[in-house]
Amino acid sequence: MNTQEPFVITISREVGSGGHTISSILAQKLGVRYCDKHLLESLEKQFGLSVSAIEKLKSEKKNWLADFLKRVSPMPSAKALGLDPKYSQEFRVNVTTEDLFKAEVDILQDFAKLGSCVVAGRSGFHIFKDHPNKRNVFITASMPHRIQRVMNKQNLSEESAVALIKSIDKARDNYIQRFAGVSRYDARNYDLVLNADGRTEEEIANYIISYL
Repeated sequence: MNTQEPFVITISREVGSGGHTISSILAQKLGVRYCDKHLLESLEKQFGLSVSAIEKLKSEKKNWLADFLKRVSPMPSAKALGLDPKYSQEFRVNVTTEDLFKAEVDILQDFAKLGSCVVAGRSGFHIFKDHPNKRNVFITASMPHRIQRVMNKQNLSEESAVALIKSIDKARDNYIQRFAGVSRYDARNYDLVLNADGRTEEEIANYIISYL
């Protein structure tokens, strides 16, 4: 990967591995944009995510995503982006899982066009499979590591943490299988697979930078 040209780094991770924090630290250290589920959820909350919604946004204002990112905190109103406020309601009607995935693909690809970025989750390794300058990373960890981290972060009992991890693992893999046609656990999806056991999030972020 050429770090002197616009690039994309995708971080897929197991819940409880610290992958989300690693992604954020990595983006900060590299000085690039960061996209995770919270950004997409903000877009969904504001506009709803559907193919037709994104097309309308693009037709109304070509640099809508760049404008949104400048105003993402606090959440901008439709009026602030120069859009018709009625779209805020219209965009939320009858949005299916397929619509959401297709819209996320569109948004993430537009996000990458704004410059180098780190993308956490969201099937990034699949969405950017044809990007000419990218690296795909997977963060894993042992089950005890994951359980302890989820217990601490979510203030859960061990039993509840185990149940949550199993539920999320299944849901994420089903989602990837459905839209990408591969298992998220297939190492061939990635350029680099890292085990988080015994390492801090910052150490792992630094290791990824060294690899790059």
